[in-house]
Amino acid sequence: MKITHFLYNAFIIESGHKKIAIDPGGLMFYFFRFTTLIPRSEWGSITHIFVTHGDPDHHWHTDRVAEVSNAPIICNETMVRNINGKNLMLGPRDKGLVFTTEIHNFHTLKVDETIELDDMSITGIKSTHGPFTLKLGPFSKTLYPGPEERVGWGAIGFQIELDGKKIVNLGDTLLHEKEWQKIHEPDVLMVPIGGKEIHNTMDEQEALKAISIIKPKLVIPCHYNCPALFTKTYNPADEIMFKKEVEEMGIECVILKMGDSVDL
Repeated sequence: MKITHFLYNAFIIESGHKKIAIDPGGLMFYFFRFTTLIPRSEWGSITHIFVTHGDPDHHWHTDRVAEVSNAPIICNETMVRNINGKNLMLGPRDKGLVFTTEIHNFHTLKVDETIELDDMSITGIKSTHGPFTLKLGPFSKTLYPGPEERVGWGAIGFQIELDGKKIVNLGDTLLHEKEWQKIHEPDVLMVPIGGKEIHNTMDEQEALKAISIIKPKLVIPCHYNCPALFTKTYNPADEIMFKKEVEEMGIECVILKMGDSVDL
């Protein structure tokens, strides 16, 4: 099994005949140009698409990857609505909470639900996106996830079991100590650590707490020091300190930069 990271929470997992894309979003950098995180050269060979929530950096190219690859989309049941007999997904590039993109090949689940798909067992994990703050000079605006707000819409984590391995991706989430006690020693945990300044996800210390609960064999930190808006280090975090703290717990930790991979 090979796992490749493409910043934010964008990953490709390759195992056997499967090539799984997680969060095929856009790169939000300078003038809001949403260029792809997962290279277009990878799109055609994707076999499954997982989407943790509807924010642009996670969802911007979901329908485009699906169109090129014919891969099914796996997401929270709240990401799709049946309107006038059509299954419509939250519009990846639309403004606001609107469902405009018709999809045919998809599988939805809710938290704590398990589905079986193509020799994979997939379980939904509790995930809660924190508030998102936009800053421009002295001005700032904070958007809070809610029933009528697009930010963090459809948040869910995934436990994916395939080929004898258990992979957990929590998406963009705050800490859930009680709910995550159900997760038992996965082979890999992908965990956000960049929530110190803008608390849209866990920060390093909260992520360490999550690791102490979940007890994975390998940790891959994500969603930190990302190019976004007008900075190259949105959601800043000290990944070197984090790696040291994880390894002191007797758990392996690997730092993956853009396009880096790890083999299991």
